[in-house]
Amino acid sequence: MIKKILPIIAVVVGLLAFMEDGIDGLIPYILLIGGGYLIYRGIFSRKKKKTEETPFLTKEKETYYKDLGMSESEINLFRDTMNSSKKQILQLQKNIANNAKLKAIDLRHDCLKTSKALFKELTKEPTRLPEASQFLYTHLPNLVDLTNHFVEINEHQVKSKEVYGKLEESSRIIDQMAALIVKDYQHFVSNDLEDLDADMNLAKEHIENDPDFQTK
Repeated sequence: MIKKILPIIAVVVGLLAFMEDGIDGLIPYILLIGGGYLIYRGIFSRKKKKTEETPFLTKEKETYYKDLGMSESEINLFRDTMNSSKKQILQLQKNIANNAKLKAIDLRHDCLKTSKALFKELTKEPTRLPEASQFLYTHLPNLVDLTNHFVEINEHQVKSKEVYGKLEESSRIIDQMAALIVKDYQHFVSNDLEDLDADMNLAKEHIENDPDFQTK
């Protein structure tokens, strides 16, 4: 910290030595230098935070996104959203692994596996990000928050009747949220299922009209 302040002190002292008005005339310069330094630190900090949070964008990936017709802002939004969702899925995985009740809920709905599957689908089709908005911005974050609190409270050594009641109520809501995530996935892949149905119906027509496949 001292090393960062020393250059500023040196500049202030140097200016003071050449100012006829002394410290009064130097105040505007001090404010200007201080403000510039704070702005610089703020910009630098934001860039550093951005670098730490979002993985490096390779040329191959950038080309892939642009070939899909995505703008720079759309690419940034997609990458930031997916990076955040990845961290949430990993936290959900950790919470489920650390609690028997959450494991039971996951076994019933496969919400962790479904979350990973939907995440994978989005990486293949980034332009469909808006179609998964409920999952990305509401259901998944809420489920992670709920399981975070559930695990934290469940680890209390002493629990009152009220605490047990809250845990039971929370587990029911977690169960419902897990079911919503499964619906999110089903909705996202519904077009694929419709395409498969159309392909199967077309194949059946060809089979039925092919004399070699007619029942004798």
